[in-house]
Amino acid sequence: MQDTEYTDGLLKFLQASPTPFHAVAAMKQQLDAGGFQQLKESEIWDTNVPGRYYVCRNDSAIIVFTLANDPAENGFRMVGAHTDSPCLKVKPNPEIVNKGYFQLGVEVYGGVLLNPWFDRDLSLAGRISYVNKQQQIINELIDFETAIATIPSLAIHLDREANESHSINKQTQLPPILMKLPDAEKHKKASPDFRELLLKLLKKEHPETDAEKVLEYELMFYDVQPPAVIGLHQDFIAAARLDNLLSCYTGLISLIEAGENANCLLVCNDHEEVGSVSTSGASGSFLKSVLNRLCASPEQYARMVDGSMLISADNAHGIHPNFADRHDNNHGPVINQGPVIKINANQRYASNSETSAIFRHLCDQADVPVQSFVVRTDMACGSTIGPLAAAETGVRTIDVGVPTFAMHSIRELAGRWDGYYLYRALREYFK
Repeated sequence: MQDTEYTDGLLKFLQASPTPFHAVAAMKQQLDAGGFQQLKESEIWDTNVPGRYYVCRNDSAIIVFTLANDPAENGFRMVGAHTDSPCLKVKPNPEIVNKGYFQLGVEVYGGVLLNPWFDRDLSLAGRISYVNKQQQIINELIDFETAIATIPSLAIHLDREANESHSINKQTQLPPILMKLPDAEKHKKASPDFRELLLKLLKKEHPETDAEKVLEYELMFYDVQPPAVIGLHQDFIAAARLDNLLSCYTGLISLIEAGENANCLLVCNDHEEVGSVSTSGASGSFLKSVLNRLCASPEQYARMVDGSMLISADNAHGIHPNFADRHDNNHGPVINQGPVIKINANQRYASNSETSAIFRHLCDQADVPVQSFVVRTDMACGSTIGPLAAAETGVRTIDVGVPTFAMHSIRELAGRWDGYYLYRALREYFK
């Protein structure tokens, strides 16, 4: 795959994936087209036959693997990433009417950089659960697609200190505005029922549905501005959810292209941005459960672990030219100079000398530049799924990622070439 094909595919994947549910659905579509067989956790697996498989949990996490030979003898070459991104999620009873405007109450999901969410054209997507005429509960993905909401900033005239200091009250200042209610004073009880709006959208998107009532939902606001390649020399990719859908896409296409000559696995967990403690998070049982089902005994599992390695891929902080003092001078990754090995002495990252050496060698073999990141010693270090997956499974692990600006903003910035470099390194690893 050439760099232009990689970039075009990444942009399409980002556009199709406004939520973790949509990201997994987009991945499934590519896997089905690539001849992978879907397995279900509730069924008996016959995975003694070499082949290409995938299994989902909660519609928001996915494990993809190819079996070429006995895992106990040869282990797995694994890559990990996560499907979720910081965002604003709609509350269960969200309807707000204030001064004649219809708004929705939201919760802040993860460590959101809040200021960039103001004055954006927002839409809404996610998963709903409804009951049909047969009284069955059905899950369905929905996406309003068009801009239906915004969070307007307060005019500078009413907040003269906005450019000096601007704190945001998450409860009162974040509810997006969806519409101006007609003649609100005479129709105080005429505010829309949000679940009725969802039912109408569901029937519009799926005319064949026999849905009777929307019971529950997990819905997230997102910016409708599409991803783009930008810069005077088209050096950058600007998009929402680069952290960490870029790694999901890169791991996916690397594994799909790897064929069936080795035991390869990709795990994309949910809920990394809020600590990974869930059934579909990296602290949950998903990965270990799948690996156990591929090994006939604890003895074989232990042998598989010893022969395996996990590359946890999650975006890294690129050194910002306007804020260079926030980095260690010797460990500030530069955009478009290759993927980053993330190191922390206190095990916030799982990289060690052995796994780092293996990744450096892979990059040498793939003719890919590689960098190192260590947070300033006087600053707190973030983390990712690497240490969690390593602790849960026992598999030796390294944390790597693509350098990024504005991480956790509604629109992030990464290098056009870095994702492609990571793809070449992972392709070498899987093959």
